[in-house]
Amino acid sequence: MANASNASVAKKESGSNGGNLFSGLVIVACIVIGTLIWKFVMGAGSNFEGGDNTGHPLPGNYLAMVYKGGKIVPVLMGLLLMVVVFSIERFFVISKAAGTGSLDKFMKSVQSNISGGNIEAAIADCDQQKGSVANAIKAALIKYNEVKKEGFDSEAAAETIQKEIEEATSLEMPMLEKNLTILSTLVSLGTLAGLLGTVMGMITAFGALATSGTPDQAALANGISEALINTATGISTSALAIIVYNFFTSKIDTLTYSIDEAGSTIVGTYRRFRGSLKN
Repeated sequence: MANASNASVAKKESGSNGGNLFSGLVIVACIVIGTLIWKFVMGAGSNFEGGDNTGHPLPGNYLAMVYKGGKIVPVLMGLLLMVVVFSIERFFVISKAAGTGSLDKFMKSVQSNISGGNIEAAIADCDQQKGSVANAIKAALIKYNEVKKEGFDSEAAAETIQKEIEEATSLEMPMLEKNLTILSTLVSLGTLAGLLGTVMGMITAFGALATSGTPDQAALANGISEALINTATGISTSALAIIVYNFFTSKIDTLTYSIDEAGSTIVGTYRRFRGSLKN
């Protein structure tokens, strides 16, 4: 038992270290790529009048308009790329955790087999479904067979099965929540970075107003434009991060609920089995 526990801890630590390295590389790569897009794609001379990115953007050229948002734009582009990359990564991980088939069909089948006392068929369903949910339920079913063989009373069996489910869940589920913290952080960072760009743009605008004599209308317009571009980009990044974070959180809650529901059915089935022995 101790060896199994140590192996579980080692597996979780190894997965954590690998995940942290992946997350760090993605963050750095997104900032670099965002900077390159801002400089070489948005800042390409073909997007501007006279073929020079120091000039005015061509009419209707949104890439050039965003480029004029200033030096905060590469950071915002990097944050937006992070949201996209981590969303794609979480989608595949959570989809894999649900298993190879429909989770609803699997749950109906396994619940029916458990309620009917056909534990072996339920285990076969888990083997076919695969994924974190199926693995956790299978661990509880195997424990069910063990407590049934040893003749535990209902309360002891319920406690043992529940503990097995918790241990299996603690091993299988934490990887699902990995990087969700980054997505939730990007919600705030997108807004704050956009706000910083907005403030810098307004500083430029007020600097144009502060000039002696006639205000520099071009500098004033550029400052206001920079402020609005950063505001729009920051809000867009935060909005996307909020949507995907809530979506994945809901998916994880569904998976966790499925495991808990199956665990309750297993315990209830064992109690009926013990009751039938008394009768």
